[in-house]
This record gives sequence, C-alpha cells and structure tokens, in this order.
Amino acid sequence: MQLRFGYVSNALALYEASPARTMTFASWSKLSKEERETKLHSITDTNLTNTLRALHYNIAHEIELYRMSSSIVPLATHPEATWDYITPFRDKFKEIGDLVKKHKLRVSFHPNQFTLFTSPKQHVTDNAIGDLDYHVAMLQAMGLDKRAITNIHIGGAYGDKEETLKRFHRNFDMIPEPIRSHVTLENDDKTYNAIETLETCEHTGVPFIFDYHHHMANPGEGLPEDFLERVHKTWKSHNIRPKFHLSSPKSEKAYRSHSDYVDPEFALPFINMLKEYGEDVDIMIEAKKKDLAALKLVEDLSSVRGVKRLNGGSIQWK
Repeated sequence: MQLRFGYVSNALALYEASPARTMTFASWSKLSKEERETKLHSITDTNLTNTLRALHYNIAHEIELYRMSSSIVPLATHPEATWDYITPFRDKFKEIGDLVKKHKLRVSFHPNQFTLFTSPKQHVTDNAIGDLDYHVAMLQAMGLDKRAITNIHIGGAYGDKEETLKRFHRNFDMIPEPIRSHVTLENDDKTYNAIETLETCEHTGVPFIFDYHHHMANPGEGLPEDFLERVHKTWKSHNIRPKFHLSSPKSEKAYRSHSDYVDPEFALPFINMLKEYGEDVDIMIEAKKKDLAALKLVEDLSSVRGVKRLNGGSIQWK
C-alpha cells in the first residue's frame, strides 16, 4: 500500500511565501478606481507567484499533494467588488496548470465554512454556488480536469437533520454540472458524521473525503465493515485514488483543534485501517506546521518496521 502525503497552502519553509494575502472590502472602498485595480492586481499576482513557489518547493521535496489557498484572489466573490481575475493572469494560471500536469501533482481547494447547501435562505445557496464557481474558474484557467477537486462540508443541521438533508439535496442540485463535477464532501467534527456524509455522497454521486480527526471527534455509531470499500467506490468516477484528511488534536481539552504536528500514535490506528483494506491512498495533512508537519510525519512513519520511504512525501507500507 502506497501512502502519499501533502499539506495545506503555505510552505512554511519558504520565506515570505504566503499565497493568501488579501484586502478587506473596507480598505478597497477607500481607494479610487485606479488604485483598486492596481491593488487587486498586485495582491493576486503575489499570491499566484507564491503558489508557483510552493509548487516548485513541493516538486523539489517530492510532495505530490497540495491544497491551494482559497484566498488567491482578493474580493473575487464580493457582490460589490467583483472583477475579472482570470484574463490579466491567464499566463500565470496556465503556468501553474502546466507545472501540475508535468509533474503529476494532485491539487485541490477547500472553501470556507460558509460555502454550504443546507441553508433555507436562497441567497446563501446562491453565494455558495458563486464561491464554487470562483474556485472552478481558477482550476479551468489552469487547464485542470475534475481530478482537481473543491472540497466542502454538508453544513449545519438547523434543528432537524432529516429535513435539512432533504434541503441539501435540493440546493445541491442547483449547482451547474461543470462546477459540480469538481465537488467533494467531507465529514465534519460536530454535525454530519462519516456515515451520514458517505451516504450523502452515494446519493449525489460525488466523492467522499474521510477526515479521521473529525471522525474521532464526531464518531456517530462507528464505521461499518464495508466502510472503506464504499469510500473507494465514490472515487471511481474521478479515476484517481481516494483522498483522506489527517490531523491530531491540540489537546484533550481542545480536541477539535489541530495540533502543530501529527502525533504518529494518533495516526497509526487510522493507517492500520487503511493497511487492512490495502489500496493506495492520498492523505492531506491539516496540521498547523503544514509542510513541516507532513515531512515530519513521513519521517516518523518511515521508522516503523515494515515501512519503506519511497521519496520525500510518500511511503510504502507492507
């Protein structure tokens, strides 16, 4: 079984390389039209440049998974500040996409918690579709297909899970297919557990990302014997190995919060579960120390008997 590991957004080993620099609407409002354009272009150009820097860093360190920042373009979806963020940067988007394809990297996005489809308010659904459209527009500008995903959570329960899930399906059906083909769903740490989310994925036909830390915080009634088989089936349509999320608790008191690094003892039961099933998978590390945490976990796991390190970001578990 091969396990590939990746990290989220900011390569901490690089100097001043945040791909998520932004500006507030209040700051934007105080500028003249020319100043607004200059500022938006400058920030976006910096974020795209730093995304490229992270990708080159990943290639050098053989890290094949990378979650790009959702904040590459400031104010991209603000109703009063919308602007053409694709045309001026077509060359840089293409450069990113060409690099991803050339080195067979796996990239993704993860919009914030407000991108949800459970709300009874139509404007919330409209805004969620708009946010997904923004992410997919960037993926399309990069020339990437549906294997580059945009991952979201189901959302809130609004006091009645059964009725809310019905509303989720109605709202989810409003997503245009070119956007929907990039969407995946992930279980959360408070509301929708792994089985509820998996069943939703099976109903909607989108892939399921199982977050182990979230599952430990919100286990529901546990996992059935055929759980991983069902998870893998949800990924068949994308012709790519399943993807999982992994982090470990900051502390017993702050159990849902992510720690700086991933505790191997916390991770091993999850990895043993994957080992028992035996198929290759990808694992996104969601620790505070990002690339440093991913590389450290690979190093830590490489010391386990029967584990062979294949390169900087992946291992073979016999």
